[in-house]
Amino acid sequence: MTEEFLQYIWKFALYDSTALITDEGEEITVLKCGEVNYNAGPDFLNAKLKIGETIWAGNVELHILSSDWNRHNHHKDKAYNNVILHVVLKNDNPVAFQNGNTVPTAEIKFDKNLYEKYRQLIRSDSRIPCQDYLKVSGDFRIQHFINRLVVERLIEKSALISQTLQLNKNDWSETLYIHLARNFGFRVNSIPFEMLARSLPLRYISRHKDNLLQLEALIFGQAGFLNEDIKDDYQAMLSGEYYFLKRKFRLKSLEKHNWKFMRLRPDNFPTIRLAQFAMFLFKSPSLFAGILSGNKPDQIRKAFDISASGYWDNHYTFGELSCKNKTKKLGVDSYHNIFINTIVPVLFTYGNFSDISDLKEKALDLLAGIPAEDNNIIREWKNLGFGPKNAYETQGLIQLKNSYCRRRKCINCSIGSKIIVRTN
Repeated sequence: MTEEFLQYIWKFALYDSTALITDEGEEITVLKCGEVNYNAGPDFLNAKLKIGETIWAGNVELHILSSDWNRHNHHKDKAYNNVILHVVLKNDNPVAFQNGNTVPTAEIKFDKNLYEKYRQLIRSDSRIPCQDYLKVSGDFRIQHFINRLVVERLIEKSALISQTLQLNKNDWSETLYIHLARNFGFRVNSIPFEMLARSLPLRYISRHKDNLLQLEALIFGQAGFLNEDIKDDYQAMLSGEYYFLKRKFRLKSLEKHNWKFMRLRPDNFPTIRLAQFAMFLFKSPSLFAGILSGNKPDQIRKAFDISASGYWDNHYTFGELSCKNKTKKLGVDSYHNIFINTIVPVLFTYGNFSDISDLKEKALDLLAGIPAEDNNIIREWKNLGFGPKNAYETQGLIQLKNSYCRRRKCINCSIGSKIIVRTN
C-alpha cells in the first residue's frame, strides 16, 4: 500500500463514509476533501469537515500508519499545526502536535479490490498498462482526456522557455531565436545549436541580416567550421569574413568536435542544417512579430520555405563534392517538428506570460492545423486502434505515454482511475 493510493481514495471519496470515525469515537462528515498540495506540507489544504457537532476548516494529512507522523517529523513542523484530521490505514500509535495536543486521527476503510486493480495496472508488463481494457472500451476516454494532456504538455515546455526568457531579461525575440536554433539541431545536434545561438546574440545577426554571405560566415564561424583545415574557395571566403566579424564582435567560437555526423542521413548533417538556419535568419528579419501575426500554419510556413545557399546544392560538407546536384530544402516534416516543438510552445508561453487567453487558444488552434506526427509512440497507439487526426491529438498521446503510462501514474490518469473504480 502507498500513501499516493490513500490520497487517491480520499480525493475521490472511495472510502466507506459510515466508518470514518475519529479515535475518540466522533463521526466525521467530509464537506470538502481539500485541495491537493503539490508542495511541502500537509497532503490536502483547505478541507472542511464536520467532526462530531463541530465544523472544522484546515488541512488533512494521510499516512499508512499513524506513527508515520512522528517518523516524518511532523510533530516538530509548524506547517502541520493546522491539520484537522490525520487519516491513516492503521492507527498504531497516538500522535501529537508541537504543543502536545493529540492529533485527531481516523482509520480509512475501502474496498480492497480497488487496490488490487491498481496493483494490476502498475505491475503490468505491457508498455501501456491498460491497453487490454482500451481495446475493449474504444478511445472515448482518451478523447476526453486529450485537452488536459495537450495543455499540460505545453505548460511543461513553457517552463524551459520561461527560464530562457528570464536569462534574456524578457527579450522574446532572443528567446525565440535560441529555441529555434535548438530545434534546427533536432535531437542529435540540439545542444551544439543552442550553444551556438547563445554565443552569437541576435543583435549581431541583425546587423548583417541583409548579407547572406556574412550570416553564413557568422554561423559557420561560431560553429567552429572556419577555424582551420580550409578545403575550398567558398570556405576560405567565409573564413575571411568571419575573421573580420569575430574581431568586430569579440566572438569566441565553438569547437567543431561538438557537432555529430555519425548515423545521420547527409540531408541532416549539421553543415546542411546550419546553412538552412542562416537562410532562415536571412529571410526572416523579424522573428517574433511574424509568429504573432500568423493566424494559420500555412502563413507561418512561408518563413520556413527555405533552402541552403547554392554552394550546398553539390556539397554536404566543406570541400567535398557530392555525386549529384540537389537543392537542400527544409523538408515539410522538419518544419512540422519546428512548429510543434518551438513555434506553438513559444506562442503559448507568451500568451500565458502576457495573460492573453486568445494567444493561448491560438497556439492550440495552430497545433490542430498540423498533420498528425509519425513516431514510435504514435505507432504504438495506432496499433491499439487510435487514429489521431492532427498534431494536437498526437501531442496529447505523447504526453499520456511519457507522463502517465511510462511512469505508471495510473491513479493520476483519468483513464486509469476509471478502470480502477469500474465494477465489471
